[in-house]
Amino acid sequence: MPITPTLEQESRLWQQGLSWVAGVDEVGRGCWAGPVVAAAVVLPPGLAESAKIPLVRDSKTLNARQREALAPQIMAQCQRWGLGLGTVAEIDQLNIQQATDLAMARALGQVKPWDYALVDGILSAKTKFAGACQAIIRGDAQCYSIACAAILAKVARDQWLSQLGHRYPEYGWERNKGYGTRQHQQALQQLGVTPWHRQSFAPMRVIRFGPDQGT
Repeated sequence: MPITPTLEQESRLWQQGLSWVAGVDEVGRGCWAGPVVAAAVVLPPGLAESAKIPLVRDSKTLNARQREALAPQIMAQCQRWGLGLGTVAEIDQLNIQQATDLAMARALGQVKPWDYALVDGILSAKTKFAGACQAIIRGDAQCYSIACAAILAKVARDQWLSQLGHRYPEYGWERNKGYGTRQHQQALQQLGVTPWHRQSFAPMRVIRFGPDQGT
């Protein structure tokens, strides 16, 4: 049974006088194509557990229809929300971690002012945001604001990849959202990489330079 995220972390910070608590998450780190997308949400201070939107939980336990139905409800409940991208060029020029950090920082830049950020996952030693933050492993399953952010990020990225898929139908992005499915791999082998592929990732290096470059 899916875990229901709570407002325990947010409430602890609100009680310390930190009114604007941002939940942050990203989606698309492991994809072969497209940007990494982050979302940040700031909930109304003091939001009660009873006011949580039903069904909000780890976005990976929801289907696309459920996420798309929840997204506008989350936007309406939030005091502020925002999205940020780490582009394909940034992923290739920097690395996926630094591009993810940029995406999250840009999402946080859309929800200023914020006092404290609750971030899903593990932050690298180089991660720097314009304020205090705490990383929570599996935060999207435990922390309501992070779960809200994860849903917004997932819906936004899926919609973008679906639209991009109309331009490159052979790769199946409407269905695989840029992840490495068999159809995606076969299309790469037959047609090569597009400008939207992460050419620093091993599958694309193999296509471009041969198997010795894929490791």
